[in-house]
Amino acid sequence: MKIAIIGTGNLGLSIAKGLIINNAYTSLYLTKRNTESISDWTEYDHVKVTADNREAVTHSDILIFAVQPRHFENILKDVKDLLTEKHVLISTITGFKISSMESVIGADNFIVRSMPNTAISVGKSITCICSNEKGKKRIDIATSIFNRLGTSVAIPEDQMQAATVICASGIAFWMRLIRATTQGAIQLGFEAKIAQEMAMQTCLGAATLLVESGNHPEEEIDRVTTPRGCTIEGLNEMEHSGLSSSLIKGIVTSFNKINEISKV
Repeated sequence: MKIAIIGTGNLGLSIAKGLIINNAYTSLYLTKRNTESISDWTEYDHVKVTADNREAVTHSDILIFAVQPRHFENILKDVKDLLTEKHVLISTITGFKISSMESVIGADNFIVRSMPNTAISVGKSITCICSNEKGKKRIDIATSIFNRLGTSVAIPEDQMQAATVICASGIAFWMRLIRATTQGAIQLGFEAKIAQEMAMQTCLGAATLLVESGNHPEEEIDRVTTPRGCTIEGLNEMEHSGLSSSLIKGIVTSFNKINEISKV
């Protein structure tokens, strides 16, 4: 696949890293206004770095846009005349609706909207995907790309804002929970490095148990808790202090904020 990542910032680089690790391209263009910070990526085979979006579009079939929302419309206008039937446009831009893209380049383009997270750089992203009517014919291309970089799920576009909070912002939420667990382990006497390793691997183990077993979290909790045991007492204390409530409130607050931003 001839792929271009238009706007190679943090997310764009994460996608590029995932594509390179998984050898998921035949050629890869990376664009950025100031290319100095990504110039060393040309050391990888068949990777070209350029500040010219039009060059990248001309030599690519799949266009992954990872720019700031405020720049997206102008970039689309700039490359509009280069778009052909070969191009599949995949947007990762928060809050930029498919209808907004169609208003710039027209509905007669293969448009896919996606929301990956930064775990895409290690092949562990959950990426939510939707498309315009024509894009349904090419959505399998986007799915195949993102499935090589983790897993993907198709959702209605009106759920994309919520998916951004759960999956993209969710990375930060889980990082904070891992950090808190690490701090607790340090307080119990472990060295910081060992404490973090314990927290990370326990989190990974918990998620893997659910993925592979298909069980509800409470089923796995029941396997760990015993009457009058330390686990249930710790869990109850966390709930008394508002663990679940705080997490849910944080998620809803982020959702309200992203909706506020999208109205600006």
